[in-house]
Amino acid sequence: MNGREVREAAELAARHAVSADRARRLPGEVVAALVAAGFSRHFVPARWGGRAGGFGELLDAVSAVGEGCTSAAWIAAVVAGAARMGVYLPEEGQRELWSTGAETVVAGALNPGGRAVPEAGGWRLTGEWPLVSGVDLADWTLVCALVPRGERAVARLFAVPCRDYRVVDTWFNVGLRATGSNTLVVDGVFVPGHRSVARGAVRQGRAVGSDAPCHTARLRAVSGTLFAAPALGAARAAVRSWSARSAGQTAGRPPSPADGRPARSVLARAEGEIESAALLLRRVALAGDGGPGGGGEPARARRDCALAADRLVDAVERLFRSAGCGAQAQDEPLQRIWRDVHCAASHTALRLDTAGSA
Repeated sequence: MNGREVREAAELAARHAVSADRARRLPGEVVAALVAAGFSRHFVPARWGGRAGGFGELLDAVSAVGEGCTSAAWIAAVVAGAARMGVYLPEEGQRELWSTGAETVVAGALNPGGRAVPEAGGWRLTGEWPLVSGVDLADWTLVCALVPRGERAVARLFAVPCRDYRVVDTWFNVGLRATGSNTLVVDGVFVPGHRSVARGAVRQGRAVGSDAPCHTARLRAVSGTLFAAPALGAARAAVRSWSARSAGQTAGRPPSPADGRPARSVLARAEGEIESAALLLRRVALAGDGGPGGGGEPARARRDCALAADRLVDAVERLFRSAGCGAQAQDEPLQRIWRDVHCAASHTALRLDTAGSA
């Protein structure tokens, strides 16, 4: 990951954050900056021109973009994570996926939204997948569908190029508005066998042609860091926004011994919660990179990421409520961050009620 280009992407995303939120999509120049910074190639195997990079490095880069725009950071994380799933395809499928280079933008939908029936040489795929972040920007999307196996149905992933699906504009959300998480529709498209893999292989980290830690890590041991990293950056931005407002509200007033005490308490607690969340996420990321706890414990990782998300929500909630009604204005960054962090934390990978049951 190129540090200078990550910073440039973050700054550009910040400048477009308000307009992107209103437009419900990222502008093309922000998407191009994210690709140039290396997010789409981060987990691509080296033999296809990628970096086979680490989760810790990605956590830092995504959260840095999140300090400028949560939606841009979400897309950065999603395209990195979806491309990682490509390494579980058969070799011929990987070659086709990255035939135009490692910068290929990939989106993903892991929940079954359709059905596929076997056909000579492959599968006939039909279905609808809502909430596919970045689908309008993607060159390819990996979608999950149920396929028949004896008396029951099992889940498989299918790599589908953008020419073979259409996108329906359905994303009118309270938060993460600029992610363009619209609905993907496939109508009876043929998918060759080499562009499909059992979902279980992805979850278990059974990579094809790579033994890099980023490819052999089990999905549930690492996926939470991808979805929490944008919220981490956003929460840090909330501290800056809140502090700037607080400074502006007290400017020009004569000092008093009691001035600022409640405010400092709010700030201290919020910062502590944010950085404790960062420590939890870093532990999960470093385990995914082969560090302490290497190989990852999916149950603990899911719990830690969900707990970190709860801490980030609490911190942003505290800052937002204490900032007063002025922070709720349409173009105020604090209210946008508040919406975005709540939306991110509602993702199934970050919900403590489901993670705790494991």
